[in-house]
Amino acid sequence: MPLACLDGVVSPAQDARLPVTDEGLLRGDGVFEVIRLYAGRPFALGEHLERMTGSAENLRLPFDPRAVAADIDALLAARPGFEGALRVIVTRGGHRLCLLEEVKPAPGLLAIAPTTYAPTRILDGIKSLSYAANMLASRLAQEQGADEALLVTPHGRILEAPTRSFFYALDDGGAGGTLYTPPLDDHILDSITRRHLFDLVEVQERVTPLDDVPRMTEAFLASTVHEVLPIARIGERELPEAPGARTRAAADAFRAHVEAELAGA
Repeated sequence: MPLACLDGVVSPAQDARLPVTDEGLLRGDGVFEVIRLYAGRPFALGEHLERMTGSAENLRLPFDPRAVAADIDALLAARPGFEGALRVIVTRGGHRLCLLEEVKPAPGLLAIAPTTYAPTRILDGIKSLSYAANMLASRLAQEQGADEALLVTPHGRILEAPTRSFFYALDDGGAGGTLYTPPLDDHILDSITRRHLFDLVEVQERVTPLDDVPRMTEAFLASTVHEVLPIARIGERELPEAPGARTRAAADAFRAHVEAELAGA
């Protein structure tokens, strides 16, 4: 049975109730994080709570990190060993909600479709509940027969996927093992998985025009929930390496890092 913790009370998820007047529901006014659980143990929990605190500050949202941490502890204690994800939400109405979620399987190789998207500048640095545009981008890509969207500005600059960071390699005549990813200055989310990959493999930030897709040899998406997901096709272009050596190395390095971190926790 799915479990939730609402304002410190653990219950079956279907019994958790938010008031219909909560502006987290009415206006998407709130913050959230999704944390991966490995056999009941959260990875990078401190980093997620730190980012959530920053999101709340930027949104001018009252936020008590100690209360949120206590809710998480209570929920994990009620379902020891859970393998999946933990969603944590704080709403404008002052409610704290934690949910345990199963991880949905992802395709072994992704097809992604470029989808026009203009980031909302005022929400830079905020992981808010206002995700309707991201979810619509995914649906538009799926209508084209793709698995996921690749968000591209109206001026043709690649950003990220709706809920994942984008990494790629180029046929650029001798860059070796270099991976590239669009820069945070392009108003993309400061992903925690992205941060860890910068410490684990050679990655460079690079402004990425859509016109570079024909030169890409391999690519992948990275996220908290699914770690590293190799890409086989971007738009109509089949990538020559799927998964490529850099993608496999990133996936192996990240999984080893998770296991080492949890073993030392």
